[in-house]
Parts: sequence; C-alpha cells; structure tokens
Amino acid sequence: MNLSMKTLLVATLCGTTVPALAAAPSAMMVSDCWIRALPGNLPSGGYFSAMNMSDKSIDLTGVTSDAFGMAMLHQTQSNGSTSSMAMIDHVAVPAGGTLAFAPGNYHVMLEQPRKPLKVGSTVPLMFMFSDGEKVVAQCAVKNASAMK
Repeated sequence: MNLSMKTLLVATLCGTTVPALAAAPSAMMVSDCWIRALPGNLPSGGYFSAMNMSDKSIDLTGVTSDAFGMAMLHQTQSNGSTSSMAMIDHVAVPAGGTLAFAPGNYHVMLEQPRKPLKVGSTVPLMFMFSDGEKVVAQCAVKNASAMK
C-alpha cells in the first residue's frame, strides 16, 4: 500500500478528510478557440468562447502564449463608418454564462509571432481569470478570410 492510500485510510478511519486528494472543480472553460493567421509579422486575432460555470461573475484578466511575444485583450469599437480597437484590462464572464470573443467585437491581439503560423496547425493559449484559475486551450490556426 503506497503512502497516499495509507493517508486516505487513516483519515477515513479517524473520520477526517484529506482536502489535498480532492481537486476543486474548474469554474471556467474555454472552447472554440481559433487564430486568424495573417501574412508576415502582422498581428493575428484570437477568438474563443469563455464559459463561467460558477454562481459569480469572473473576469478574464489576460492571455499568454509562448508562440507570440505579446498577447493583449482588445475590443473593436464602431463609430458610424469607422472602427477602432481599444485595449482592455479585463472583461467579465457572467455567472452561469458565456462570453464570445468574435471578429468585430472582443478579441485577443497576438503580436510578434515567434515563427510563422501554419494554417491547419494549433497554438496553445493560456487564459487567466480573476479567481486565479488558468485554462490552456489549443487554438486552431485558420486562414485570413476565416470568420468562425
């Protein structure tokens, strides 16, 4: 019998619990992640859905990737016939809800690619949330005309 089984057996016999053996369920999930590949060293856009399975609002506070020198949260803002991108520090994912990052709205601006992106490959992105949780998602690399 190994040490962790002995610890669990002793704890059970003593009527106590061993919190280290039970992992807390994840509150956040990231799905449908993809990156729009642009030619050369042009910045790429990252898109995904973040689902909050908890009963409280949780902020997405950042994204990182070893594949890029910089990753920033952005929002496209339209003003009549013009639009601009604004960097944002965080965005709330509502309790029990989903927030979509999609072309023309929220997106991750991915700059300074360490090597050229290859359509059909995947790139890992790490998403950081205000509750301390970090979620890694494999993001499909799609061509420049992709919208989903």
